[in-house]
Amino acid sequence: MLSGESFAIAQCAKCSFLFTNPRPAESDLGKYYKSEAYISHANKATNLVNLAYKLARNYTLTKKIKLINSISSEKTLLDYGCGSGEFLQACQKKAWKIHGFEPENTAREKAISITKNNILSDLEELKNIDQVSLITLWHVLEHIPSLNSTFDQLKAKLTINGKFLIAVPNYKCYDAQYYKEYWAAYDVPRHLYHFSMETMKDFLQKHGLKIHKTIPMTLDAYYVSLLSEKYKNGTNNYINSIITGYKSNTYALKNQNNYSSLIYIAGK
Repeated sequence: MLSGESFAIAQCAKCSFLFTNPRPAESDLGKYYKSEAYISHANKATNLVNLAYKLARNYTLTKKIKLINSISSEKTLLDYGCGSGEFLQACQKKAWKIHGFEPENTAREKAISITKNNILSDLEELKNIDQVSLITLWHVLEHIPSLNSTFDQLKAKLTINGKFLIAVPNYKCYDAQYYKEYWAAYDVPRHLYHFSMETMKDFLQKHGLKIHKTIPMTLDAYYVSLLSEKYKNGTNNYINSIITGYKSNTYALKNQNNYSSLIYIAGK
């Protein structure tokens, strides 16, 4: 989207896990986030697609708060990869004790500004916070360079009965099959890993966790289709985006819950 570069996605012959390979050095990854077009950090509705993202985000914030309230009564939370902090701010308003982690400077400054909270920027700082009952990763897990070691550090910050709430794209959805290499949710090289329900289950088992529940994110099919149309054809085809998003959600109903994005609630 930003650089016009092409990147390859490889598949493990043993476990079917997809990963971006080769990928930029960790020190170079930051430049792929530095754009007003990267809306989860920029937080500006500079065009119709970004406006659609912001409207959808405002709608889903209410649903996210309802979801986390149903998962934990302790109301202590770490949002890893909190971006510009809107979710944390919504949690604050519902009496949650919040912690945030965001390595990108501009997004972190915005999160600090709206939450009036210290937002962590380095994993070493995790030792300075208490354990929490819930750790959320909203479309973040796929971005983490040192995935296994970072996840272990996060797991150590969970209370005994604590839960992870992990949202990621699902490459086995209809819109991924339709758009193929133009599917926006591959988002290389920012997305280093590409999950299916099977590989997410394997990943969590590797870390001693199991999936308690899987929840679809139905709006993602429409937003990802909007972006994918632009990537594939160079123009915004709103009608086809809506049709494809609808087909994707309909397909998922009949095909093992394979929605464009899924939320996994996981714990011991």
